Amino acid sequence: MSLQMLWSLFVGQPAQALNGLALFFALAGAWLLLATRLREQRAVARLLVNGDADAMPEQACVFDEPTLRLNRFFYRFGYATLLLALALSWASTQF
Repeated sequence: MSLQMLWSLFVGQPAQALNGLALFFALAGAWLLLATRLREQRAVARLLVNGDADAMPEQACVFDEPTLRLNRFFYRFGYATLLLALALSWASTQF
């Protein structure tokens, strides 16, 4: 398939192209949120298996500050990506 043919598909149906892009962003954001949550759960389970969490009080934070910042960034970026997917999907209905 030539580049002209691909471009004509995009120009002919822009709503489908935007919807496909929205689907990509939604999948990427959802994967990022799930991977971050899974990584947090594995770290807590690793602490429990090693017995390191027994000496800590219930309200004590399990992670160090750089890990918390990274997790917050991943959560914010994942939610922003899902919001962008929602906006693109909504925009595709306007064409």
